[in-house]
Amino acid sequence: MTTCELDRALCGELAVSQAREWLVTNGLGGFAAGTVAGPLTRRYHGLLFAARTPPVGRVLLCPKIDAEIAYDGTTYALATDLWRGGAVAPQGYRYLTGFRREGSVPVWTFTCADARIERRVWMEHGVNRTYVEHRVVSARAPLHVTLRVFVNDRDLHALTHAGDWTMQVDATPDGIRVVPHDGNAPIVLRADRGSVVAETPVWYRDFDYPLERERGLDDAEDHLRAGAFDAVVAPGEAITVAVADGELEPFDGASALARRRARDDELVASWRTSAGKRAASAPDWVVPLVLAADQFVVSRARADDPDGRSVIAGYPWFADWGRDTAIALPGLALATGRTDVARAVLRTFARFVDRGMLPNTFPEDGAAQYNTVDAALWYVHAVRRYFDATRDGWVLAEIYPALRNIVTAYTSGTRFGIRVDPADGLLRAGETGVQLTWMDAKVGDWVVTPRIGKPVEVNALWIAALRACEGFATTLGHDPLPFASAARRAETSFERFWNAQRGCCYDVLDGPDGDDATVRPNQIFAVALPVDVLDAARRRTIVELCAARLWTPAGLRSLDPRDPRYTGHYGGDQTARDAAYHQGTVWTWLAGPFVQAHRRVYGDGAASAALLDACATGLSADALGTLGEIADGDAPFAARGAFAQAWSVAALLDAWLQGATAS
Repeated sequence: MTTCELDRALCGELAVSQAREWLVTNGLGGFAAGTVAGPLTRRYHGLLFAARTPPVGRVLLCPKIDAEIAYDGTTYALATDLWRGGAVAPQGYRYLTGFRREGSVPVWTFTCADARIERRVWMEHGVNRTYVEHRVVSARAPLHVTLRVFVNDRDLHALTHAGDWTMQVDATPDGIRVVPHDGNAPIVLRADRGSVVAETPVWYRDFDYPLERERGLDDAEDHLRAGAFDAVVAPGEAITVAVADGELEPFDGASALARRRARDDELVASWRTSAGKRAASAPDWVVPLVLAADQFVVSRARADDPDGRSVIAGYPWFADWGRDTAIALPGLALATGRTDVARAVLRTFARFVDRGMLPNTFPEDGAAQYNTVDAALWYVHAVRRYFDATRDGWVLAEIYPALRNIVTAYTSGTRFGIRVDPADGLLRAGETGVQLTWMDAKVGDWVVTPRIGKPVEVNALWIAALRACEGFATTLGHDPLPFASAARRAETSFERFWNAQRGCCYDVLDGPDGDDATVRPNQIFAVALPVDVLDAARRRTIVELCAARLWTPAGLRSLDPRDPRYTGHYGGDQTARDAAYHQGTVWTWLAGPFVQAHRRVYGDGAASAALLDACATGLSADALGTLGEIADGDAPFAARGAFAQAWSVAALLDAWLQGATAS
């Protein structure tokens, strides 16, 4: 059994199989997600979340399609639902005997007497459309399959309490057409065989969402059963239902699945070509992460940028974030052999540079928000990685003005107090009430980790950006001296970060209350980034300290457990979770820079590979086949937060690639 499988024993344990989630995506920001056991346990579970203004503007259109099998005189309901009050009905998980992933496609195996049925779910790439296939693998006689479809129409983050809401539902011989509101695009469902069962639409009320209750949020929702499809399916045959945002022509399920498989094959082939001989010795977890990487790459096409690309920070609730995009891009694109994706993303984000800053977020309404100090610096780092991999001087020349803009604006000053301190050449940032670094949790007006002053990783990134721009200027025939002199001064002043008493770096210098000696993982970037801001002995000391106090099998803790503010469990309502977010919670993405720093210090490829392998067990800890956002700081380091996170996947891929390259 691989890390992307569950066997009969695990599938039959409801507590286990409903805690494991699956995800498929369409390259637009749209997605489908749910639990292995079947019940919807959070508002973000459903078969079609369509992205109407890619990669945002997401709406739930189809929460579920329930299968009922009639075979040899017995009826088997394969669905499992949780209801307010605690009831579990029906209990289709009792027939679930296996779950696996075939490439990016989740597959359930149900056993009903001696009949075996497989269910597959996938999306059409570049289209807001989901397919659900039920295939009769083996049986003594044909099965009568009834597929009941449920619909909705609400924002990604909302919940539906139907009241007296009615939808226009029309059943025709070849499909079901639903108009949720006058003037809206229809939700269209078709099957590639069988017939439509015309039913009176019925609201099913109070589906229970236990994961929303854990988050202190509204925990019940209503969905409309709109109709059904019937078919007699013989052994070796299948029925596939497609649900689409808008009109849907007749289709062939086998052809649609073949397109999905062909795309998976192309993604893996691109990685193998890029990795070369190293691919043969790659650990088992690499190929699933190569496929998972594609889930985060999305279109951000606009009239002035028809080929625009971006990166969804995580599923199920994040949109595309500038910081996350820049950090994740080398792992998602370069480590997978997709330099075309890296090029498109870099060109797209160059257009958004404003006063030297890159947007932090693009909310569902699409308006860029500029409130991050490090996104632009990570962007420069991503450009350097792209250029090192491709030597693409044309793109470098195109985006060089944006890079120069970043350095110029950061030097002279831009929003939120971001500017170089003329006294020492280090970069400072921050104002009261604003969170600018990646440790950005905020509860009302309370910024949990304000880090006002000169953060250690920001200045390591600043020096790396200056050195990168020095090289770019030389390549393009521009004057590199301004970048080089600024870098030398900042490198000399970086000595100030060393805290001899604790044998590590200060987390922030020159803050409102002086220098902050809190032991956090941010100092690892002073070792992992391709700049020499510390001597070899100090680099080793930092890695040793992070290994001893912060490392876990899920990544690095965000705070030393010895600190009185340390919180080892991430849970509770929004306030409790945000308060713990960077005060001990483990971040999987930090495993990448830690492993790279570890390899740089010790030169031990086998030890570094073992650290990555430990983190890769997360492929079975949350959403099968991908890696989540965070974990508890205390054992057993339970997965928390978003169940699929771009920089988590990217960090492991990038660390593996660079380790394989080094070896």
